[in-house]
Amino acid sequence: MQNNLKVIFWGTPDFAIHPLSALMESGYSIIAIITQPNKITGRKKLLKPPPVKVAAQNYHIPVLQPNKLKDDQFFEEFKNLAPDICIVGGYGKIIPERYLLVPKFGFICVHPSLLPKYRGPSPIQGAIMNGEPETGIGIIIMDKEMDHGPILSEVKYHLKPTEYKQEAEQEIWKLGGKLLIETLPKYIAGKIKPRIQNHEQATFTKLLTREDARTDWSRPPQEIYNKIRALNPEPGTWTTWNNKVFNIKKAKLIDGKLTLITVQLEGKKETPMTDFLSGHPDFNISQLK
Repeated sequence: MQNNLKVIFWGTPDFAIHPLSALMESGYSIIAIITQPNKITGRKKLLKPPPVKVAAQNYHIPVLQPNKLKDDQFFEEFKNLAPDICIVGGYGKIIPERYLLVPKFGFICVHPSLLPKYRGPSPIQGAIMNGEPETGIGIIIMDKEMDHGPILSEVKYHLKPTEYKQEAEQEIWKLGGKLLIETLPKYIAGKIKPRIQNHEQATFTKLLTREDARTDWSRPPQEIYNKIRALNPEPGTWTTWNNKVFNIKKAKLIDGKLTLITVQLEGKKETPMTDFLSGHPDFNISQLK
């Protein structure tokens, strides 16, 4: 059945490659990939393609990068592709309702949380910041509201107390790729009864900014540590020292005490804390603001 389905995959960041690769390796026919436009990055301001675009080119799949999904011309282009189903894995933009009505089997979304908890753009960061012992990833049918549709399947993931977001993200999305492949044939065959979410229990995340990543040193060490684990490498936790931005890249919690492992002072390179202390013997963690 999967060889006959016309699939369009929507995704952008590196972790979205896991469900994409799972689809390709399982023999699904992906007729196009829709991803976000190339972005200007770095000091040299070079245009950089999204990771999913690079993966699509390796698979020789046509790539579409609309600037705006509200554009009628692009919607007609999408409609003319006549997909049977669309799979969304970390696309990064709200998809208008009229798109959802085009494919015969609708839009299926891979979302990295145990819904209805942690809806929105930063579910893994939210779970780590809140000190959750577990999270997970689920497959849902998309509707017009964000992460609101019925659940087809889900799997739990144990969050280790020392695990950083980047590590957890890759492992969770690998699970998502496997779950997607297990779920799709059953969904297409009508063998899964979608489970309506308990919307009264919904919690929401937001797109986290650099300002959200500022460290409040009046908070308990465990809370600060969770924030460092959740928000590195992006947007990156920070504070100030001697009126300069002091970035905290990595830390450990030892016997309830926060120990800085890797830091970066404004205008300088990232460095181990031991090396930083050698060059700044006057440093004291109590001076951080």
